[in-house]
Amino acid sequence: MDSHAAGRAARSLELLHSFVYFAPEVDEALGAVGLASGRVRYFASRSAALGAVGAGVVTAVFYNFSPRLVASVIPAAWQDAAPRDVAAARVAGVDAALRRLLGADVIASAEMAEAAELAATAARAIPGPDGRPLYAAHADMPWPDAPHLVLWHALTLLREYRGDGHVAALQTAGLNGLEALITHTVSGIGFSEEYARRRRGWTEDEWAGAASELRARGLLDRRGELTGDGFEVRELVEDLTDDLAAAPWAALGESDVERLLDLALPWRDTITDSGLFPATLFGPRYGDAR
Repeated sequence: MDSHAAGRAARSLELLHSFVYFAPEVDEALGAVGLASGRVRYFASRSAALGAVGAGVVTAVFYNFSPRLVASVIPAAWQDAAPRDVAAARVAGVDAALRRLLGADVIASAEMAEAAELAATAARAIPGPDGRPLYAAHADMPWPDAPHLVLWHALTLLREYRGDGHVAALQTAGLNGLEALITHTVSGIGFSEEYARRRRGWTEDEWAGAASELRARGLLDRRGELTGDGFEVRELVEDLTDDLAAAPWAALGESDVERLLDLALPWRDTITDSGLFPATLFGPRYGDAR
């Protein structure tokens, strides 16, 4: 299985992991262990596997968030809830959300058990934690027992493994966190610009300043769109990201990857169609390969 096909599979399944950041059940579970409402729940729940780390570590591994935003909630979050309790609440919320969104019949189905086994096979084939700090932290978490949670945990490991490699690719291409966010956003395949800027904590002046620097480097044109050079840089990043994340999918094998997609994509579509994700979240080309 080539790396581009592996990348398409990973992107296709990503929403089956990332719904965790929008599900009210997860939000409620995090509140129940003491986390204040708002962005603290996102930062604490995703970083809890790392332990009670400081803002610098979270900023580094998340990469494209404003350090000021991260520091506004981390490490203060650990005074309200221990990381182990946050991690457990996150899984409990995922359990409740999937039961509501997919229904009891899907949760208990043979198809769910099969998909969980396939995804777990891929996740367990990840070569190792070298240079993958966020993946490594989540890989140290215990595997759940229920198949729908096994599926979610496996996809989480695959997503964070890919994400760590993506950061390495961005560094190789010479894009800092804000520059990475801007160049991805203007391509139209990721978040919408307003959502990306606001949710990542950047001011309009910071965004404009970084965009000006990208124009000076010849990566954006006067309209704020990618130039030919900018497109090539983003292609380099995506190609390298695919290459660095291909191993577990190759180990699973093309036919089993296709089977996993056949099983899981209808569940992804059910979650998407539920209205869980905000209408303004994605850019106009979201879902395109590049």
